[in-house]
Amino acid sequence: MKLLYQQMLAFFAVIFTTVIIFGLAFIQFSNRMVYQDTWKQLESYADSVFQQSIVVNSNGEFEGIQMAGLENSERLLANQSIHFTIYNKQNTIAYPKTGISPNISKSQWTKLKAGETLTTKSDRRFNQAGNSRTQSMTDIIKPYRNESGEIIAVVSVGSPVANIQSNMRKIQHNLLIAFLISGLAAIVIAYGLAKYSVSRIDRIRKAAHKIGEGNFDITVPTKGNDEIDGLASDFNHMTKSLKASNEEIKRQEQRRREFLADAAHEMRTPLTTINGLLEGLTYDAIPEESREESLQLMSNETKRLIRLVNDNLDYEKIRTNQIILNWHEINVHEVVNNLVEQLQKKANEAKDQFITQVSDKVTVYADYDRFVQIMFNIMQNSIQFTTGGTITITARNDADKNCIISISDTGIGMSEDQMKNIWERYYKADASRKNTKYGESGLGMAIVHQLVKAHKGTISVASELGKGTTFTVQLPYEEPKNEKKSLK
Repeated sequence: MKLLYQQMLAFFAVIFTTVIIFGLAFIQFSNRMVYQDTWKQLESYADSVFQQSIVVNSNGEFEGIQMAGLENSERLLANQSIHFTIYNKQNTIAYPKTGISPNISKSQWTKLKAGETLTTKSDRRFNQAGNSRTQSMTDIIKPYRNESGEIIAVVSVGSPVANIQSNMRKIQHNLLIAFLISGLAAIVIAYGLAKYSVSRIDRIRKAAHKIGEGNFDITVPTKGNDEIDGLASDFNHMTKSLKASNEEIKRQEQRRREFLADAAHEMRTPLTTINGLLEGLTYDAIPEESREESLQLMSNETKRLIRLVNDNLDYEKIRTNQIILNWHEINVHEVVNNLVEQLQKKANEAKDQFITQVSDKVTVYADYDRFVQIMFNIMQNSIQFTTGGTITITARNDADKNCIISISDTGIGMSEDQMKNIWERYYKADASRKNTKYGESGLGMAIVHQLVKAHKGTISVASELGKGTTFTVQLPYEEPKNEKKSLK
């Protein structure tokens, strides 16, 4: 069964049940009200009979009945089948003498003496024109007392229950009509509510179908704050996440393809060189005076391949927290001076100049080898993208127990898009430089980013095209509390 019909049946069942409950309650209430109204009316008849028909002497005692007034009242109420019965203070019937009047029990008489008005229901036999019939009657029995509190007389006024039932049938007939109208209205309302609810869910279903087909630009409109709107909001959030993930997957796939192409090219070149030199050495095609140079070239190409493989292995280990960090207090001044000395040859080749502004008191708390790797990669990156410029290295310890290291260059700089992607795996800011002898993999800055995170630090980049780039690394210079000596 479709959800629309399920919802419709649910709404209709609730509305229909509510109407039935209210209908039954209304019938019970109406039944009580009809009886109470009848008893009030009969009580007014009893008062009228007492005032017009019963004669009371000066001592406040029952003296007699004025038959003319009583018969006149009976004629007026004959069409309603109202019957009167008058009892004297001895609990005997003073009127009428036909024997159809109800008897008053001792318990009832005791209540009447206390001034209580009674209501009763009973079946009586009537004889009219030789026909005998039994009729259900409801009576009100009201006592009348003098100033001394003694009973003067008791008047009982009875009315056929059929009169009350006739009124109840009219009420039930009107209620049935209202019930049928309410049922039709309930069907229409239930359908409308179900259609509205299902249409909102159906929008989400259609949107989900479009997402399944690859359209991540779909959104579900939300207007309220109920559960379905909450579901729609979560659905829209999921759509944005899927779209971002899909775009990221496409970017990573594109980078992977570029990396595989670059790696294949980078590996093919040294392998071709090594293979050619080996064949030359095997067949004595290389002169004796060139053999040493050929062996050196083979060694350089082999190291290049090892570097390419190690970069990938390092990145995966760092990314998956499989490296062990041996934390130590490190003098930054010493590390920077050592790296400047190591990279001076490459800087000279690029006609770059190092400027260091690092006090010998500046320290950092890190793994020595990995800290050197961070600094080496950033400094090497600055050399790679700077020609005939300066590379400035500064470091200081701040009041928050952090070591702030800044490496600035006056190189080609980067655009905003390049800065966003600089930490991405396989990304190269300048693809034209991918064949340099120290820029093969495009993993250098990605490794730096992961290493800084592993050291509980942060790294940021600021750059402007044509003016240069500044990398800022923030690492702790004291052992963090409860910090383990190794990270696996």
